[in-house]
Amino acid sequence: MVRILVIDDEEPVRSMIRQILERVGYEVVEAPDGKVGMERFHEQSADLVIADILMPEQEGIETIRILHKDFPQTKILAISGGGRMRNLDILPVAQIFGAHRTLAKPFERKDLLEAVTALLT
Repeated sequence: MVRILVIDDEEPVRSMIRQILERVGYEVVEAPDGKVGMERFHEQSADLVIADILMPEQEGIETIRILHKDFPQTKILAISGGGRMRNLDILPVAQIFGAHRTLAKPFERKDLLEAVTALLT
């Protein structure tokens, strides 16, 4: 079974993503920030990591950079709503540091599933 690690500091966002992905047959592991996400990844690797950019502890860009460097076979989907930096598009920065694809929040179910499918095939 394909395992997906969802790293986002907003519990409702993690829960929504988990529900969408589990309904189509993926195994989903959650983490509230990059630090915990990396711990969970080391405990049980994932085929795909969905990482928010703006988070406490270890933010998404640092998490993406580490994953890309240490686990280049792992696909990474960066997500962000921009937070207080709405005018600054930070998703392209995530691609520079190793994200394979990006998705702006809020996103539709079909857009999430399309991105996940594209990364896993």
